[in-house]
Amino acid sequence: MADLSVEQMKVLRGNVLGAAAKVPGALIGLGILFLILGMIGIAGQTLFSLVSVNVLGIFLFAGGILQGAHAFKSTGWKSVGVQLIFAILYIGAAIYVWAFPIPALEAITLWLAAIFFITGFLRLVSAFQHRHFAEWFWLALSAAISILMGVLIMNSFPSSSLWLPGLLIAIELLLQGWTLLFLGFAAKSLTKL
Repeated sequence: MADLSVEQMKVLRGNVLGAAAKVPGALIGLGILFLILGMIGIAGQTLFSLVSVNVLGIFLFAGGILQGAHAFKSTGWKSVGVQLIFAILYIGAAIYVWAFPIPALEAITLWLAAIFFITGFLRLVSAFQHRHFAEWFWLALSAAISILMGVLIMNSFPSSSLWLPGLLIAIELLLQGWTLLFLGFAAKSLTKL
């Protein structure tokens, strides 16, 4: 394979990065912001968990209001009653989350444990389906780690519900921050070519 010229590399990077190549500073700034938020979340996992459950309540409440508004504007539609029931359920869930944040965090933690178990099992199945490839081991290892995470969550439940959601959100923010930061630097390097 021949080496690409500088102009071909610039076009290739522009195609890969798309619109991000036009605003590398925004990506770098967002990356730094996400990294700061992630570090705050790591430092205060319980606070981050409680904030995240309140934000969930805000989204549920807003979803219920929008669902209800849509139902009232959709006169003549056969599903107006169903839409109103959904609106009431969303608003009720928001009120429950705000009134009882600890049980809401416990439910979220159980849901996270279930996700780890299910994704781990599915990765394990996939690993054995691809065992003729040399890299199947890494998929099996990933499956084992996911299943182990589910076991660890359940082993420390319900106390894990106070810190785990915040910790996972903080880790996600850190990973997304690094990704945006490196994409921003890659996009910035396009202007230097």
